[in-house]
Amino acid sequence: MARPVTLFTGQWGDLPLEELAAKVSRWGFDGLELATSGQHFDEVRILNEPGYAESLRAILDKYNLKVYAVGAHLIGQATCDPIDPRHQNILPKDVWGDGEPEGVRKRAAERMKDIARAAAKFGVDRVTGFTGSSVWHMLYSFPPNDFAQIERGYADFADRWNPIIDVFDQEGVKFALEVHPTEIAYDFVTTRKTLDAINNRPGFGINFDPSHLVPQFLDSATFLAEFADRIYHVHVKDSKRHLNGRRSILASHLNFGEAERGWDFVSPGHGDVDFESIIRTLNRIGYQGPLSIEWEDSGMDREYGAQDALAFVRRSDFAPSNVAFDAAFSKK
Repeated sequence: MARPVTLFTGQWGDLPLEELAAKVSRWGFDGLELATSGQHFDEVRILNEPGYAESLRAILDKYNLKVYAVGAHLIGQATCDPIDPRHQNILPKDVWGDGEPEGVRKRAAERMKDIARAAAKFGVDRVTGFTGSSVWHMLYSFPPNDFAQIERGYADFADRWNPIIDVFDQEGVKFALEVHPTEIAYDFVTTRKTLDAINNRPGFGINFDPSHLVPQFLDSATFLAEFADRIYHVHVKDSKRHLNGRRSILASHLNFGEAERGWDFVSPGHGDVDFESIIRTLNRIGYQGPLSIEWEDSGMDREYGAQDALAFVRRSDFAPSNVAFDAAFSKK
């Protein structure tokens, strides 16, 4: 099938776009998933600075790279979250402002609308990202949860995101939520609740990333099959469980890469994700979009890892058969 293979630039934000483009082109990638709000895709400059979009396009064309999606994870996170000082480290100064939580959420929502407008202006019809969640912190029900408050959390998400998706719809762009712990959708049940909360409107779908399902002991291929009509984009990322009776699946408040974590992100092909079953399911549901490598592995050099991941994806992606394997047995 030879689905295009791209690299998400979020973890490479320290490199200027031209330097990164030269590397990934030389390595053999087909394109980039450009992270927003930085030097790879600045939505404010796209909308307001003549010539800026053309300068980005010229770099991409120079290295024969396509863009199938832009990623708005950091801005999106702030739209529904209870805001705390950690958000200041990931948000543009004008979105953070004075840090007053509701003001941050409202400015983040307006920036998400601008990201839809900028993506459309740039000729891209997919935005991946996060939504944050007002109820994620209530994951463990003690003190006992007020479950009506959980439901209000999904209503809060719908109130904040329906106006955002209205703009996405106007611009002909779709949003793909990366189902992920800390988001309003992080597993099967909460994904369905999320889609139901906004009446399953088609402008809001899923950026499938199996690395966030494996630590929860969820079946990634089954997730793809269940939400087949909402798979708008696919991340290739891997994770590995290191449970030995002493390590916790909750990761023990340890940073990625620390030895006592119960699980960690690893380069694709080095973890517990069953990529063959994923490719077979992607073939079955007819997904023909990009496979975007989101490379995160604290134990591996990233340039080696990006090339290793690309080789793994090229080797693992295969087309479905267009004939029955036993058709050749027929004598008719």
